[in-house]
Amino acid sequence: MTMIQCISPVDGSVYAERPALSLEAAREAVARARKAQKEWARRPLEDRVQLVLKGVARLNEMADVVVPELAWQMGRPIKYGGEYRGFNERSNYVASIAADALAPLVVEASDRFERRIEREPHGVVFVIAPWNYPYMTAINTVAPALMAGNTVVLKHASQTLLVGERLVQAFVEAGVPDDVFQNVYLDHETASALIAAGSFNFINFTGSVEGGRSIERAAAGTFTGLGLELGGKDPGYVMEDADLDAAVDTLMDGATYNSGQCCCGIERIYVHESLYDSFVEKSVAWVSNYKLGNPLDPETTLGPMAHKRFARVVRAQIADAVAKGAKALVDPKLFPADDGGAYLAPQILVNVDHSMDFMREETFGPAVGIMKVRSDAEALELMNDSPYGLTASLWTKDAERAARIGRDIETGTVFMNRADYLDPALCWTGVKETGRGGSLSVLGFHNLTRPKSYHLKKVTA
Repeated sequence: MTMIQCISPVDGSVYAERPALSLEAAREAVARARKAQKEWARRPLEDRVQLVLKGVARLNEMADVVVPELAWQMGRPIKYGGEYRGFNERSNYVASIAADALAPLVVEASDRFERRIEREPHGVVFVIAPWNYPYMTAINTVAPALMAGNTVVLKHASQTLLVGERLVQAFVEAGVPDDVFQNVYLDHETASALIAAGSFNFINFTGSVEGGRSIERAAAGTFTGLGLELGGKDPGYVMEDADLDAAVDTLMDGATYNSGQCCCGIERIYVHESLYDSFVEKSVAWVSNYKLGNPLDPETTLGPMAHKRFARVVRAQIADAVAKGAKALVDPKLFPADDGGAYLAPQILVNVDHSMDFMREETFGPAVGIMKVRSDAEALELMNDSPYGLTASLWTKDAERAARIGRDIETGTVFMNRADYLDPALCWTGVKETGRGGSLSVLGFHNLTRPKSYHLKKVTA
């Protein structure tokens, strides 16, 4: 029997472990989901929406358990109170648009014909969720999928082993039938075998580029729909007319919050030469105010990375960049809790360029590089010099200029004067190696359903 373990970044202990399902047991779980789906879809839409919202409310009631569990599993300080703000905002928004998003598109309703396009649920949706924002990333698909009439099988990352349990517990206690929303523990081989067998009607995966490639390979030839949100190396561009203090505050938070473990975190910043020195100075001061330490301490503002192997990647990228001429500006003596393992001090590098992996490959840690630029054209070229494309953050007082530059950026979302935020009214999507598909917004509902056309000719005398 394979045991799936969560090794806590807090102290390196085994915080939780669960036995992985055998392939036979996993197939049985999927079969139950498929059997339950038609009856679930026949329920009125408003009933499904309200049951999902009751599940969301029930999870909110579990905050005293959920928040410290998150700290133990992936290291986010309890000071920040979990993920409830985004979790609730996204759930409530998709609930508010569900009726319109799923409404039939009526082409004709006359005495001769009824012609319309309806949205029909795919069937069984498989959600493979990541550890970095385990509740918010899961709910992006779970909530609209259930509202649309799908059943959902959820597999969470081993690093956040208990999150799927808590989500399903909350939803079932709120009245969602057991087989409609299930949490499963699967090893990679079993998950791949299920996908290759065409067990699911739609798969949503959030994780690494290599993970996405594995999903695509397993699904090859099954014609299963895929939604893939993969890597990121999101840029910020600070123009000469930017609000400097606001840019520093938002971009540094976007680069280091959650120990930099955010798919849309800011990993590289390009600053106009007129503001460069001031921006760098203020950024170093901002980052130096963090308190790195045990995430269960209410005074801690920066916890450990989720696993020491993730921190190892960040340290290696920084060391490589420094060896190639970069300069590290944050004094490590300010962060005595940095233990060379999961606890990692934040860092800002200058004298960086795109010959360094640090400026091109995903870092996914509390470290950011800052480069000086002279023009929009130079900044645009550098922003697009990346295999990824999730978001870009533009800082200027000129919305027309931001939109003009934004049209030429190879990315899924263009921000102006903000960063690192998922707006549930807009489609969350990416380009290049960041993946394909999209979640949330009206388009998120469309990705979780399929169109079915009705062409009904009425019998006339």
